[in-house]
Amino acid sequence: MASEPGEPETALMIEENKGCSGPMVVPAEESQQVSGGGVVEREARAVVLTGFGALSKLRVMKRSVPAPRRGEVLLCVKACGMNFLDLMVRQGNMENPPRTPIVPGFECSGLVEMLGEGVENFQVGEGVMAVMCYGAWAELACVPVENVFPLPPGMSFTDGAAFPVSFLTAYLLLFDIGRLREGMSVLVHSAGGGVGQAVAQLCATVPGVTLFGTASSSKHEAIRGSLLHLIDRNADYVTEVKKISPEGVDIVLDCLCGEHTAKGLSLLKPMGTCILYGSSNMVTGETKSFFSFAKSWWQVEKVNPLRLYEENKCLAGFQLLPLLTRPDGATRVRHTMARLTHLYIKGVIRPRIDSVWALEEVKEAMQRIHDRGNVGKILLEPEKAPIPLISSSPQQRQVKSVHAYRSESLKTHTQHMHKRPC
Repeated sequence: MASEPGEPETALMIEENKGCSGPMVVPAEESQQVSGGGVVEREARAVVLTGFGALSKLRVMKRSVPAPRRGEVLLCVKACGMNFLDLMVRQGNMENPPRTPIVPGFECSGLVEMLGEGVENFQVGEGVMAVMCYGAWAELACVPVENVFPLPPGMSFTDGAAFPVSFLTAYLLLFDIGRLREGMSVLVHSAGGGVGQAVAQLCATVPGVTLFGTASSSKHEAIRGSLLHLIDRNADYVTEVKKISPEGVDIVLDCLCGEHTAKGLSLLKPMGTCILYGSSNMVTGETKSFFSFAKSWWQVEKVNPLRLYEENKCLAGFQLLPLLTRPDGATRVRHTMARLTHLYIKGVIRPRIDSVWALEEVKEAMQRIHDRGNVGKILLEPEKAPIPLISSSPQQRQVKSVHAYRSESLKTHTQHMHKRPC
């Protein structure tokens, strides 16, 4: 989305992802050589997005297994994370959407299945977590070695799949861009989501930080303990924040976009920063709405750059995926992950998991995100069997899925500890 000369390129501030190198889905007729000269001829199940649009575009099918190229690791996936960005990808609500068919998904955990040429810092059978540019929702996935991280002691596969995207995003937003320090104040939208809960935990590591969060009233009871000032997302949150902090806040984390960007800027103290890291207001129906897309960006483009420097305020943008394709970005991600892993080992942070679903239940899982019903992360497990649908009620189906997650979490953790091969 190019702006006219002289206009602020706020769309490009959020996303400049030019696509990832290499095929995301390998056709069955293609075979690749591994470093030892062998050929991988296995098939594995994967969620495939056949085209942009409705949930019907998602299918589970068997695909040929790609052999790891030089500098890649082949993972036997035990769990994979689902993010709101996956919903936007499905609809085609991206600045530079990839070509379909693709295997969606940006994070997973599992066991090292095979090493590509030149990979020396991992061993076959080792438990790891990974971030990637698509391809996570599968039984097997190839990942560049720089985006693979050892599972810290005691971390289950479910935590490993829910950890990378939410905590990397939250940390980089707060500390690298927002420069969070003692005594500052923060407003985060969608406080009940994976990133929102990660933001709450990381803010708690800094003394004297005041955290405001907006969320649906139905989630308030579940997340009330994670932040002090919780506001109904449908309320006039600008007024509510100023009742407590008349001068406003130092950092606004905006994953909504549209009209909320101007509201966020109005809440900033001088020298404050409003960071755009999503645009969930564009998603109003099952398929892409060009009206919602245009309206959201039009409202953002109304931001007056003259007022920004007159009021000493900063408008920034962040997207994790472009960092993965840049050498300097990958280095930053690795350093950040090392800090986050240390906090996890100390017991300071831990991902909050909403529910776990089978690959064949991907449509129901994604609908839960679309309905903004999740508190924390939604995961897919390739080894998990679908729960028989005994009721047409989505609510009853979800209760069954949550119950299944709770009863199987110990089994998943045991699989991690024994590091059994696929």
